[in-house]
Amino acid sequence: MTKTKVLFVCMGNICRSPTAEGVFRHVVERAGLTDAFHIDSAGTHDYHVGKEPDRRTQQAAIKRGYDLSALRGRQVSRQDFEHFDLILAMDRDNLANLHRLCGPEQRGKVKLFLEYSRNFDDKEVPDPYYGGAQGFERVLDLVEDAAQGLLEELSGGRR
Repeated sequence: MTKTKVLFVCMGNICRSPTAEGVFRHVVERAGLTDAFHIDSAGTHDYHVGKEPDRRTQQAAIKRGYDLSALRGRQVSRQDFEHFDLILAMDRDNLANLHRLCGPEQRGKVKLFLEYSRNFDDKEVPDPYYGGAQGFERVLDLVEDAAQGLLEELSGGRR
């Protein structure tokens, strides 16, 4: 079986994109489709390469049953555009950064993650880094919804 390869991207790869990776991985596992997907996350900047997700990110995630402790930050590479089928940015700034890095033939695989949201009108996952706990909860609300919509889109009813 050919795996669908999905990469989630934010700026530093310690808040939003690891949350999306962990939540989507959980949704895929719950659907029994683990073998159908390769899931990863990265940042457009190298601020936190090798570091685990932000403590507040992990605390909010664990309260909802997502363990992000094994994830480590990494920076997007040019090879990612060849390797992944879908590269999902958390916001327009990171989408623009990704478009600058990829070739024109790869632009179609780079999208905003919240295009898959079913219950929210938001187009961007807000960066919770400089805010309080409620920002991390909001990220989870948005990501959980979009992860479910993404799985429905990509699985085409295989469940």
